[in-house]
Amino acid sequence: MGEAVKQRSLVFAVNGHRYELLNVDDPSITLLEFLRSQTPFKSVKLGCGEGGCGACIVLLSKYDPVLDQVEDSAVSSCLTLLCSVDGCSITTAEGVGNSKDGFHPIQQRFAGFHASQCGFCTPGMCVSLFSALVNADKTNRPEPRPGFSKLTVSEAEKAIAGNLCRCTGYRPIADACKSFAADVDMEDLGLNSFWKKGESDEAKLSRLPSYNHSNASSKFPEFLKKHIKAGASLASQGYHWYSPASLEQLQSLLQENEANDGTSMKIIVGNTGMGYYKEQERYDKYIDLKYILELSIIRKDQTGIEIGAAVTISKAIEAMKEENEGDFHLESKTVFQKIAAHMEKIASGFVRNSGSIGGNLMMAQRKHFPSDIATILLPVGTIMNIVTGRKLEKLTLEEFLGRPPLDSKTILLSIKIPCWGSRRDISSETDTKLLFETYRAAPRPLGNALPYLNAAFLAEVSFCRNSTGVRLNNCQLAFGGYGTRRPIRARKVEEFLTGKLISVGVLYEATKVLGTIVIPEDGTSHPTYRTSLAVGYLFEFLSPLIDTLAEISDGFLNGILLKDSKTEPSCDEFGKNQLPTLLSSGEQVIQLSEEYHPVGKPITKAGAAIQASGEAVYVDDIPSPRNCLHGAFVYSTEPLARVKGIKFKPSSSTVGVTALMTVKDIPGKNVGSKSIFGEEPLYADEIAQCVGDRIAFVVADTQKHADLAANIAVVDYDKENLEPPILSVEEAVDRCSFFELPPSLYPLQFGDFSKGMDAADHQILSAQIKLGSQYYFYMETQTALAVPDEDNCIVVYSSNQFPEFTQDTIAQCLGLPGHNVRVVTRRIGGGFGGKAVKAVSVATACALAAYKLQRPVRIYMNRKTDMIMAGGRHPMKITYSVGFKTNGKITALKLDILMDAGIYSDVSLVIPGMMLGALKKYDWGALSFDVKVCKTNLPSRSAMRAPGDLQGSFIAEAIIEDVASTLSIEVDSVRNVNLHTYNSLDFFYKSSAGEPMEYTLPAIWDKLATSSSFYQRTEMLKEFNRCNKWRKRGISRVPIVHEVSVRATPGKVSILRDGSIVVEVGGIELGQGLWTKVKQMTAYALSLVQCGGTGELSKKVRVIQADTLSLIQGGMTAASTTSESSCEAVRLCCNVLVERLTSLKEKLLEQMKTIEWETLIFQAYLNSVNLSASSYYVPDSSSTHYLNYGVAVSEVEVNLLTGGTTTLRTDILYDCGQSLNPAVDLGQIEGAYVQGMGFFMLEEYPTNTNGLVIANGTWTYKIPTVDTIPKQFNVEILNSGHHKNRVLSSKASGEPPLLLAVSVHCATRAAIKEARRQLLSWSGLDRDVSNSTFQLQVPATMPVVKELCGLDCIQRFLQWTMGRK
Repeated sequence: MGEAVKQRSLVFAVNGHRYELLNVDDPSITLLEFLRSQTPFKSVKLGCGEGGCGACIVLLSKYDPVLDQVEDSAVSSCLTLLCSVDGCSITTAEGVGNSKDGFHPIQQRFAGFHASQCGFCTPGMCVSLFSALVNADKTNRPEPRPGFSKLTVSEAEKAIAGNLCRCTGYRPIADACKSFAADVDMEDLGLNSFWKKGESDEAKLSRLPSYNHSNASSKFPEFLKKHIKAGASLASQGYHWYSPASLEQLQSLLQENEANDGTSMKIIVGNTGMGYYKEQERYDKYIDLKYILELSIIRKDQTGIEIGAAVTISKAIEAMKEENEGDFHLESKTVFQKIAAHMEKIASGFVRNSGSIGGNLMMAQRKHFPSDIATILLPVGTIMNIVTGRKLEKLTLEEFLGRPPLDSKTILLSIKIPCWGSRRDISSETDTKLLFETYRAAPRPLGNALPYLNAAFLAEVSFCRNSTGVRLNNCQLAFGGYGTRRPIRARKVEEFLTGKLISVGVLYEATKVLGTIVIPEDGTSHPTYRTSLAVGYLFEFLSPLIDTLAEISDGFLNGILLKDSKTEPSCDEFGKNQLPTLLSSGEQVIQLSEEYHPVGKPITKAGAAIQASGEAVYVDDIPSPRNCLHGAFVYSTEPLARVKGIKFKPSSSTVGVTALMTVKDIPGKNVGSKSIFGEEPLYADEIAQCVGDRIAFVVADTQKHADLAANIAVVDYDKENLEPPILSVEEAVDRCSFFELPPSLYPLQFGDFSKGMDAADHQILSAQIKLGSQYYFYMETQTALAVPDEDNCIVVYSSNQFPEFTQDTIAQCLGLPGHNVRVVTRRIGGGFGGKAVKAVSVATACALAAYKLQRPVRIYMNRKTDMIMAGGRHPMKITYSVGFKTNGKITALKLDILMDAGIYSDVSLVIPGMMLGALKKYDWGALSFDVKVCKTNLPSRSAMRAPGDLQGSFIAEAIIEDVASTLSIEVDSVRNVNLHTYNSLDFFYKSSAGEPMEYTLPAIWDKLATSSSFYQRTEMLKEFNRCNKWRKRGISRVPIVHEVSVRATPGKVSILRDGSIVVEVGGIELGQGLWTKVKQMTAYALSLVQCGGTGELSKKVRVIQADTLSLIQGGMTAASTTSESSCEAVRLCCNVLVERLTSLKEKLLEQMKTIEWETLIFQAYLNSVNLSASSYYVPDSSSTHYLNYGVAVSEVEVNLLTGGTTTLRTDILYDCGQSLNPAVDLGQIEGAYVQGMGFFMLEEYPTNTNGLVIANGTWTYKIPTVDTIPKQFNVEILNSGHHKNRVLSSKASGEPPLLLAVSVHCATRAAIKEARRQLLSWSGLDRDVSNSTFQLQVPATMPVVKELCGLDCIQRFLQWTMGRK
């Protein structure tokens, strides 16, 4: 063993800087932890800790001395262990480019294409693209045009497929990426700051930040090339890290470990399994397999491909995709390429670059990981080479998976995928073909999501030359990932099919047998859906072989043309050929105004370039002060229980723990957050009121130690003599548990409901709708840093939308006067309402710990805890009765609304008014309602982007859809007949309606119908649906009327001696472009002084962080209007300054002909002119409330076999008034819309029976990704002219467009309706039988859609086909 344990230091580079560590105290430390705590490079962000978001991506480069080449790959630094990067070079976003050395074209283009909003995800995006560029430009592809890379458009889009963004809606990010692609059509690139629409490609290219692909490669430091990598060992404090260089060394280590019984050991390659299994414990020994040659081989010969167990999934894909394999038969190549194509949908590129084939299969074998790889390798006869001690075994994959979990002595050496070829007998009357296909049903088409089921089928079939039949000679059918311990072969189905001529009857019998085999284990979600997927995929595989079903086939079977295909070419049944290949394209139409220059210009967002380089400082990027401690919450896992005590598990380590803060440590009032409606305690006092209720705060020397200690804290609960918890709105009603809604907040009723119902021709009575919650999924979780200051003061840095109330809360909690507490907020990595009231308690907990311990304390909440405590959007149960005429005109609507507020009031009492505001978008005739705000033992719900408005808009559409279904008329005509006239608008919205000319909705409604070709496409869809049995399309046009209120906001503008300008506002920069608009407004308002040099004033303006002791009464940044009110506050300041400067300027002009800005300011200083002005903008009654209007048309396609919904196209027309910055507003519209798509189509936020959130990470909670947004995404911002009561005639854009996403849900409903009509016809019922009334729940996930389309639709179709014979 002497050679294997030779100890030496760890050497690597970060952005060219050499790092040498003589020992590593904790081998479980990740590269992310090291970079963030031990280097100045903070661009790597912790978004999830699971490899699921891409915020922490770095480029990892390794040198191969044999080939004298560098291998570059993007990896998740949150999963990569520090000790595994020995000899590697790491490049972060700062290393790609920065403000000091110059920004890289990637960063410049991200800024110029408006592809960064909050900016937290942007560095990871940039590194992902950089990695793709570096690797594409190493290929031997043809030289690209000057200014472009060798990347293709498709590769450019997919480069960021695994990166999550909650702000932008992805379209501008995709455009920034595509701008580097060799095959890009410049016309397809969207709005940017480089060129104007209509310019030539040459002009466009000349304005793009230049890119030279020959300089693209990452720079590998020379000093690392001399570094010997293999066989090293690191040791520290009883922990060991081994990097054996041979199989013998590895076996020796394993034997030694067995002898030392009780020593814990972890074998790693990429450590990606940690992302799934969340291993927290430290091991005594770590063994890195990357340097063992036998485990890293890839061998190809005529018998197949052998892949070493330590080979990464990405390298395995590469090996199987290579074209130049003359040894392989064409059919074998097809098998390998299809396996590779499926593997490209596993996890994301940066996980595949680290994760190994062997690691994936060993997790499947030992821990029953739902592995796609195991399933797709099962039917192709994969052989597993394993070694135990000196014994080498060859097992089939099925035998390997079927064994009891292998012990630590057993090593998987390699896998062998054999070559496959069909037999051909020239003398026989048959042609034999080999068919292979893999399948995967998952919420995201490009991966980064576990499947509901995966499958792979291999079959040999014979086409009879003299007859029409196809015989299935043999087949292997594998299914996995559906809630079973391991993938299975469906042997009964295989045996049944073998040797048979494939017919409708045979296929029907096969599906019946399959339904008895693929049965998920108890406790698996959507079990019948998963079984139906198996049936659907078998049908998709075999149905093209049946002549009778030729009309339902596209005529192609895995690339082999079937004889006598009668299919129309436009009818491509299984969706293989017709969907757009690009993930997203679109057109953006904006109208520019010069009236208030530079206001109205689509200038680049302030700080976008430093966000892209990772130099923008967020709270957790602030360097830790000396002696800084870190905190983590201990929260209740019981919904209602007495807390008797807290202790740590006796067998667990509490390394680094300094203190445990509880309610007993509070010197002042037990208050953790507050709103105008009430307070929430910081810590549970005797009784924990809900799951997620804060019980204590662990303080330790590192964030990792604090999190570990919080995880092992054991709370002693007692439920004796306590009432059962209230866990639903129904239980709240039974127990009369409500928050009282003050009369001033109770929305008005409209008209006489009884008269309206009497006037109706038809009625729907007591129909129900249920809506669930939604999590914010800001990329930056809750975070704060509290630093004790002199004279009993404290400074708190908080990621916070509500610094003013945070200051008040901390002061009360600590028993201090407010002036002793300073809360500072610079920027937020995404908020969406979740950083308002919910952030206050996080900052207060840090402040309390820092105050008591007299040491700085910070927290960066882990994603799981954040998701459990967040609360999110308000769930609701709605019961409605509606009366309507035969033409669809609604005469009366009554609603009974039960809203789940959770345990504390938070801002829940304003939600009913907001909900009814959005619901009033239609003329209901008479509107009556009863709203109950239910108090339950669940985490308190809070404001989330468009709180209440989103639910209200959906309720309105659900009712309209129900009316149309009941009447069997087109839903668009029902919407049309119920749109407001100005008189009805004025009746429902009173003073908010404004002047008649401001009511632009009818004009927008008609204009979008024309520009989107709505009516023509509606007719085309009918033809498509007639022609296609297994894909149905739907289209929907939806309006919004969204009421907003403008709140009072402070501002301060100061002009410095050199003419530069510093601005403070109450509003917080969340990514919504508030600072950018404020800069533009400052430049415009000060330019009215009319002297030389004021044309470029925006470059002289800096907006600085919010500071509660510098600018008071900042209020909450929320409700879409803070940007405009901050702009107006600044304009008031500037008006004062202009007035002061104008009188000086006039005096100076008597002495000189012209005067420049700098001269004027210098003279103002000499003349003691006050160059600082503060204001507090308070809107008058005519400006407080106003309405926003927009319309969206969305078209979707539903796959009836899987329930998968693809949004083919969305067109939005939105009235922004006179936009303060069209680029910023466009980003808000697109980003809000995609976030709304998440609510309506993807995001499930389920809990267990106690109310504890179980979707608590990126594995289980799915926000939209670049592959789930509309394929074509067209947005037009309408400049609707002057609104005299608005800020420079502008209108809000942050929240209203979110409501338009309901159009996707409604279009999906339309497609499902077509599927159900078809299903009825197969059951022998008339297509027009009125069974069309159904509820499509939110979110309309794949299982939900499939169930409505018919879980048994395949069987019913086959029965119908047999009956027709």
